[in-house]
Amino acid sequence: MPLRLPAATALLLVARTLGAQTAIVYGTVRNVATGVGVANANVFVPGTALKTLSGTDGRYLLRNVPAGQVEIRAVVVGYPPAVRTVLLAAGDSVEIDFDLRGLAAAVDDLHAFTTEPLIVTAAKHSQLLAQAVTSVALVSDTDLARRAVSTVDEAVNRAPGVQFLSGQVNIRGSSGFVEGLGSRVLLLVDGVPANQGDRGGIDWDMVPLAEVAHVEVLKGAGSSLYGSAALGGVVNVITRETPLGFHARLRATGGAYANPPFDVWRFRDGVGALGGLDATASYGQGAVRGSLTLGGRHSDGYREQDRSDQWEMSGKAEWLPQPGTRVTTSGAWTSHQHEVFPTWCVPVPPGTRACDTRGQAFQPFLIDLSGAGSYTRSNKGYLTATLDRTVSSRFSWEARGSWLRTHFTDVNPDDWAVSNRFGGEVRGVSRNPSGRVVTAGAEVARGDVTSDIFGDHTQNQVGVYGEAEGLLGGGRVTAGTRIDYLDADSSEATAVLSPRVGAVLPSRIGTWRASAGRGFRAPTLAERFVNTRALGFQVIPNPALHPETAWSFEVGNAAPIASWARLDAALFWTEARQLLEPSFVLVVDSTTKDTVQKIQIQNVSRARLRGLDASLVVTPFPSLTGTIAYLFLDARDLANDSVLAFRPKQLLTLSADYRWRMFSVGGDFRYSSRIERIELEPVFGGDPRVAAKVLDLRASWQRGALAARLLVANALNYIYNLVPRTLEPVRTASVVLTWTY
Repeated sequence: MPLRLPAATALLLVARTLGAQTAIVYGTVRNVATGVGVANANVFVPGTALKTLSGTDGRYLLRNVPAGQVEIRAVVVGYPPAVRTVLLAAGDSVEIDFDLRGLAAAVDDLHAFTTEPLIVTAAKHSQLLAQAVTSVALVSDTDLARRAVSTVDEAVNRAPGVQFLSGQVNIRGSSGFVEGLGSRVLLLVDGVPANQGDRGGIDWDMVPLAEVAHVEVLKGAGSSLYGSAALGGVVNVITRETPLGFHARLRATGGAYANPPFDVWRFRDGVGALGGLDATASYGQGAVRGSLTLGGRHSDGYREQDRSDQWEMSGKAEWLPQPGTRVTTSGAWTSHQHEVFPTWCVPVPPGTRACDTRGQAFQPFLIDLSGAGSYTRSNKGYLTATLDRTVSSRFSWEARGSWLRTHFTDVNPDDWAVSNRFGGEVRGVSRNPSGRVVTAGAEVARGDVTSDIFGDHTQNQVGVYGEAEGLLGGGRVTAGTRIDYLDADSSEATAVLSPRVGAVLPSRIGTWRASAGRGFRAPTLAERFVNTRALGFQVIPNPALHPETAWSFEVGNAAPIASWARLDAALFWTEARQLLEPSFVLVVDSTTKDTVQKIQIQNVSRARLRGLDASLVVTPFPSLTGTIAYLFLDARDLANDSVLAFRPKQLLTLSADYRWRMFSVGGDFRYSSRIERIELEPVFGGDPRVAAKVLDLRASWQRGALAARLLVANALNYIYNLVPRTLEPVRTASVVLTWTY
């Protein structure tokens, strides 16, 4: 489509400012069957840092493209990649359109079943998924929309090899479940670390779902580039680009929870409801773009004492002062008030505060009365500022700063904490025509906490890293390392070295990848200095904790096994040392002089995790897609030669979606084998544990700017738990209505 005269004139004026070495490329990415623009297509120049995303109308603009013969690609999930080669003269402004054919059309024409999504997490710069030396799972905006979820974790929980245990994310069994310990997975928002500054946990509701474009899940140790907390992997939430012009979206959610399947378990007369509303508006004009999202949610909960309310907002502003330069500021704030379901009701010894079990062995929907009245008020937010500069097709750099703040107040027990995490990073990426890429940078972080149970403390981290990639024979090799210096309360610094090597080799039977790397996680301020009571015992601090460490190894292959199917499989092996866990210790009481048992977090565990992580994506005929994902995990606690706690041996996920005109239907089935071992077996070992068998069903309708989606989660109303005395969600039916302008 030709540009109108004012826009074309503006492009020519911009092109002239680029000097004698560069040009501008612009155009539209379209679905060839419908003629409609394709949004969020990655348009990039391979081997350079030049990239952009198409807007909601499919239009894109690439600045600072080097003169000469240039290859430009357009890649988006759901379409085979499109490639155009053009000869550019210095100062040119050239229109190049991409006409994409859906995968169904590609199958009809017996084209290979292949997509090459562009990712940024595996190497800390843009690269094709097939170039990553470690496994990466993608959760696209399509996945987020069709599952009609409210928070990011609800969608990530269905990614291959990923499972959540009571809010704690496990990538290939990396974390298990230990109440009060920090996450062994690092959360990033647009590449910026977002784990809590005091407890090291993850607030999955910090970024409104309306702002999320897609999620990248890096499996295995990522500390060679990202430092602490990336021991088990990295989850990078990529927010939406702001398109040109005015755009708006309104999303409303309503639903209900099923009642308990037996009358003896019922805890209320009516039906529990849930609902939410969020609105997004954005505007882009010339060199300035911005977006704002506001929203709120309410839930009655599916158990006793389970109500919650949440308010959230987020925004992003972009300024492009000159070709190749982008300044981005973004932030989000969330206020969450929710009742706390402690543990379910069980018979208790005489003389203690008993709950009414109604003659049952346990009451999964009723609370243990020791936790009656418990609730939490949590406020959290972040601010980031980033400067991206593409100096030429061979070199780009980025500088960013961030501030993350969390503030929680608990009632019964009455605890509170305020924490901050300040971070900064400078990174450069150099590329040359031979295919060599060098990434190097430095990162600093400072965390602090003020709390009645953690005290007043600070923790500092300084890291320097470098990694090089290059062609070797028919493959591509990667090698690099990072060194981090850590200290708490200005104590003597601890140094941790995290190297990584890897290779990618295309072959007739797919693309092989192999990697070996070291990960670590520094003890959090909460783990070092906690002083509270839990399970009737005093929990005492341990400032002398050491970082957890692990070596991760992987060999994998991704290959089309037919014109309509693609298989990705990897064998992995992780050796972990100095793992933290709560332990009973004998301490002489300073007052009574008696020896008493107390709980202290210590470096005591050694573990080995190995297994198979595989996924198969199929399109047997047009409009039908399916996925089979399987994880086999052999997790051993080497300290006592037993099964590692809270690691199910098998995890199977089946997904299918069928589309006909403006309608679609689909579903997910998730099977998780029975957890063989849990922590505190003397206390919880007698509780029932079963395998999880959860079926989710969905349907959607879309016409023009309007869309409606129905989700029935846990459709069979399967009653199960994954952690002690904590019931997982029952059947929940919800409807999501979306209007887009």
